[in-house]
Formats: sequence, structure tokens, C-alpha cells
Amino acid sequence: MTRHLITSAIPYINGIKHLGNLVGSQLPADLYARYQRGRGHEVLFLCATDEHGTPAELAAAKAGKPVEEYCAEMYAVQARIAEGFGLSFDHFGRSSSPQNHKLTQHFAGALADQGLIEEVLQRQIYSPTDGRFLPDRYVEGTCPNCGFEDARGDQCDNCTKQLDPEDLINPRSTISGATDLEMRETKHLFLRQSKLKDELDAWIDSKTDWPVLTTSIAKKWLHDGDGLQDRGITRDLSWGVPVKRGDQDWPGMEGKVFYVWFDAPIEYIACAQEWVDAGKGTDWESWWRTDKGADNVRYTQFMGKDNVPFHTLSFPATIKGSGEPWKLVDYIKSFNYLTYDGGQFSTSRGRGVFMDQALEILPADYWRWWLLSHAPETSDAEFTWENFQASVNKDLADVLGNFISRITKFCRSKFGEAVPDAGEYGEAEEALIADITARVARYESLMDAMEVRKSAAELRGIWAAGNEYLQAQAPWTTFKTDPDKAAAQVRLALNLIPLYAVLSAPFIPTAAASMLDAMKVAEMPWPDDVPAALGKLPAGHGFEVPEVLFAKISDEDCEAWSERFAGKRD
Repeated sequence: MTRHLITSAIPYINGIKHLGNLVGSQLPADLYARYQRGRGHEVLFLCATDEHGTPAELAAAKAGKPVEEYCAEMYAVQARIAEGFGLSFDHFGRSSSPQNHKLTQHFAGALADQGLIEEVLQRQIYSPTDGRFLPDRYVEGTCPNCGFEDARGDQCDNCTKQLDPEDLINPRSTISGATDLEMRETKHLFLRQSKLKDELDAWIDSKTDWPVLTTSIAKKWLHDGDGLQDRGITRDLSWGVPVKRGDQDWPGMEGKVFYVWFDAPIEYIACAQEWVDAGKGTDWESWWRTDKGADNVRYTQFMGKDNVPFHTLSFPATIKGSGEPWKLVDYIKSFNYLTYDGGQFSTSRGRGVFMDQALEILPADYWRWWLLSHAPETSDAEFTWENFQASVNKDLADVLGNFISRITKFCRSKFGEAVPDAGEYGEAEEALIADITARVARYESLMDAMEVRKSAAELRGIWAAGNEYLQAQAPWTTFKTDPDKAAAQVRLALNLIPLYAVLSAPFIPTAAASMLDAMKVAEMPWPDDVPAALGKLPAGHGFEVPEVLFAKISDEDCEAWSERFAGKRD
């Protein structure tokens, strides 16, 4: 049994996330966690809200609430929505937790002891209108690299180039819109990432199995231009982790906090401490410290491509630079972007479907299936209502739902609500069992490799094999001349249902549970032996004809939703 530590990129606290955010990190991480649990492995699946930095302060100011109150409210909202989508976190934490405060300060002290923290007197943008320094996202302007007019002071969302606020052309305050900005001196701490460049480069080179998307982004940051740069890790803000050197005050850093990109990844570790402190676990160090047992842990991270630099370079620099035996990531699964109907999702313009709205319209499994089967792995993917409708209706309603409905209703009408016992399997049945066995092996291989779209396609193929068998053997016709043979056909088809449930649970957990309930199966282990699994339901085993598993999406609904979420077009 392998121990799997799985983390999803932690979402910002500033609002409800859209479907693109969901499929870029949390949902595929949940898919993998559910699959590994299904295979009998020990899993610790962690996520949290990212609560510090300017996004939180700006969102709280817009809402007219103190930032701490705003974050607490939004944490509850995000936790509720995550539960609604069936995200099976072992713990959903908060980067504002006392555990993360203490651990962030600890790492800063350890890095300073290793000579990797430098105090830098620098000139920073100051707004006389606002009466304060303006760190990163409090400044917007034109990107000097691509010309995008709404680049942030830390990064351009258009070209993903890392920026400093003073790099921006025509900068303006995001608080007041003021443009009378000036440069003043202030002191900050910098993480000397450049000293670890060669070590990080060699580490990334050793990850020969990582996706090209992940390694190419990391290499670009390491080698383009002047290469990996030292990075400021403090900000002039009131909300955040106060700057300390371990548990000691840091002279000259009074009133400052650690920059959000520094403390947010550390929350992955602190979240495990929160898990223990919440009474859910007993030993977080065995997952995170290689001197306490984490050597036998496989650590996998899931994230959108915009988060790759922080997880391939900055967070590893923090861990490696500390000189302490912390667990490093083994595999990073990164994703491209999901676009919405020819453009971008936009909160401000009401364009696109956001997670709370999605759950108002349809159950979570509809969304889980479409998003995962169209995951933007090798390139950006596009959500359209027409494609969503076609995929749900064809895959979920016509293939899976129809199979279950047809065979259970036919059995009830001819044999009653119990598995029939007559007849023996013939060539067709043995061929189906062999086909399903081969397909399950391929499915497992693809899921182990985190090939999300290919796994979904193989799972659909497994569902389709049952339909094709029914269509070819037509037990409703066989019954007229050979009831015993029809009984054997029905028995095998009914046994496919709990098998389908277990295989499908990582993708559509609620529907999978309904399938098992209908077949009166309390629990079903992973089908390591497919022929044996297809004998799970013995003759005489009772079942119920389930409700419609997936309702089809009508043209009218599709049109109404398309109009509702089109946004305010310019």
C-alpha cells in the first residue's frame, strides 16, 4: 500500500471560483484522491483557502467588511461549495490559521540561518492620495512585456510574466485610482532564490516523468533573461503573517507581513497540522518530514499553469533552503485554461458559470463528468453549452443511464427484482468479460498516470461495452425462445452495474453511490479480479430499479442558460 499525499492549489478567498478554477486544480486532485482510496491506498488530501495579501484586502474593502470577518465568511462559503461538488478533502484549511502563522515564521528563521534571507532597502511606490505604500496588487497598469493594460503589480495575467509594481507603465492605485504615485524608500526581506538556481535546475531535470507544461514553465523562469531572481517576501500590509524570525521579533520589520506567495504554499504543511488539531488525524509529521516517515509518501500537486512557477521554484526553494528534512513534491500535474464560449470567464461582467451557480442548475456529477472528460491538459479547452448538453445527454444519459435502466426494468418484468439463476455463460459472455478485463487494466494505467481525459474516454468505453453487449445479445428477444439463456445474459449485465459504480466513483461519486444502493451492495472493493467482481451479485440477490440516473438537458434549458451566463457584453 502506497501513502499518497495530494494537494490542490489553494484558491484565493476573494470570491466564488468559476468552473475553470475548479477543473484546473481541485477537481482533478479529487479524482486522483478518490481513485487512490478506491485502490486501497492511504491518502491525505489537503486544500485550504488562500487568505492573505492584497486580493483579500481589496475584496473585503469592496464588501465593506473588516478583512478578518470577510475571510471567515468566504471560507464558510467556499467550504460549502466544495462539499457540494463532492470534493473529498481530508481537511480544508485556512492560510490565516495559527498553525500557518507559526510555520511561516519558522521557515523564515530557518532560511535566515542558512544565509538565504537578505534585508534590502528599496524604493517602493507610495501613494500620497492613499497615504500608504502600494504593494503588488494595489498597483495596476500596462504590462511592459505584452502591452496588456490591466496588468497587476505582481504578474501580468495576459502573458504570465512576473512583474514588480514599478515595472508597470502608467501605474495607478487600485484603491483610489490615483496616478500621482511616487517612489519612497522602505526595507524588505528577499529570499535569495538565485543562490539555489543550480540545485533547483538539477532537481527539475531529475523529474523526467513530469508533464511538459510543468517543466517548460519552470525552465523558462530559470533561464530566460537574467534567470531566476531573488524575490521579496514581505509587504507593507496589515493583514497577513507578521514578520518574525522564528519566534523572535525581526528588528526593522515591525508592521510588515510576509508576502502571500511565501506563506500560501507553507499552508499545505500547516493544513496537515490543522487536520491533526481538528481531531481528524494523529501524525502529520509522518506525511511531511522525511525523518519521521515521509520517505515512503508519494506527494502529488495539482494546479493551473499560472501557479507552476511558485510550486516548481519558490516553494521548493523555501523547503530546500531551510536545510530541514521536509518532503518535496514528487509529481506536479498542471493544467491549461478553460475558456467560456469564445472568451474568458469574468466575475465583473457576469460572464460564465461559477461554482455556486452550477450547483443551482444541475447536480455536481453532471459538471464533474464534463469538466474532467474535457480537462485542459495539453491545451486550453472551451466550455460551450452545446458541447455540455451533447456530452451529458450522450455519455451520462444514453450510455450509462440507459444501460442501467434497460437491464433493471427488463429483469423486473421477466424475472422479478432479483438476479436470475438459470443459464450458463457462453462465448459472448466470456468475450465481454475478457473485454472489460482489458479495458479496466487500461483505465487503471491511465488513472495512475493522471491522464484525465483519456481515463474518462476509457471509462466511457467500459460503459459502452455493456450497451453494445445488450444490443447484440438482445435478451428481450432471446427470452422468447430460450429463457434460461436470457437469464444468464441478464445476470451478467446486472453484475456490470456495481462494477461500473466502483470504476465511476472517482468521476461521478453521487451517481455511483446511487447505483450501489439500487443494487443493494453495501460496499464493493476495487475489481482487481474483474471476472470475480462480475460475480459479486449471486443468483437471488435482490435489487431495485433506480430512479433516472441522469436527466437529459433540453434545448430550451440550454438556450436559457446560455443567455443567462452570457454576461454584459461590451
